[in-house]
Amino acid sequence: MDNLVKNKNTVAIIPARGGSKRIPKKNIIEFFDKPLIAYTIEAAIGANCFDKVMVSTDCEEIADISVSYGAEVPFLREDKTDDFSTVSEATIYTLNRLQKEKGENYDTVFQLMANCPIRDSNNILEFGEYFSKNDLNFLISSFAFGWMNPWWAFKITKNNTYIRLFEDEAAQRSQDLDKLYCPTGAIWVAKTEELIKQGSFYGDGHRFFPLDWKSAIDIDDYEDLEMAKAVFILKNKMI
Repeated sequence: MDNLVKNKNTVAIIPARGGSKRIPKKNIIEFFDKPLIAYTIEAAIGANCFDKVMVSTDCEEIADISVSYGAEVPFLREDKTDDFSTVSEATIYTLNRLQKEKGENYDTVFQLMANCPIRDSNNILEFGEYFSKNDLNFLISSFAFGWMNPWWAFKITKNNTYIRLFEDEAAQRSQDLDKLYCPTGAIWVAKTEELIKQGSFYGDGHRFFPLDWKSAIDIDDYEDLEMAKAVFILKNKMI
């Protein structure tokens, strides 16, 4: 990631609103003796490739915890905190406030979700190197489906019948089917000017970069949380 560090001003923004619904106070729940957000802050600081590592939050408690782990919280987010605003909008709001209130402009922005505790500094550096070498405008993390085979997916109706989503592929052997990938919030990066202009990390020409499924774990509900705990135990050889 040398070119990105030497030639461009780069900011890491960690969006972390306080109003999570599926897991209350999700971003700061305890995860192996630390608040969940601490793992993302430490991964960003450990990558040693950002001019600023900041948390964008509307919550004083999240702000205080974030600062204690080394992140900057120059202001509380006063907009884009509801259940309907996209995370891209929250990051753009933060970039605009940094420019207007602090006079800070960044060429590149990394968006690192607070609910991805397995993603580490090496993942961030690898991701940034790919983004820089390929001169991309947008890059979004993803992972390949493994033991779950989405080609065989079906819906169960109210009458307990089913509807195949991929009728032709459902009849094929799994080894004969193409791999499918899923986006994850672990690491998103964009050229700041393009992000503000297009309003989304899914702007024109966006690409996906596959992470190992373990690094890509994105905690949204309690089942995800249990999966993340199991992976963390295995990764850190705690059994």
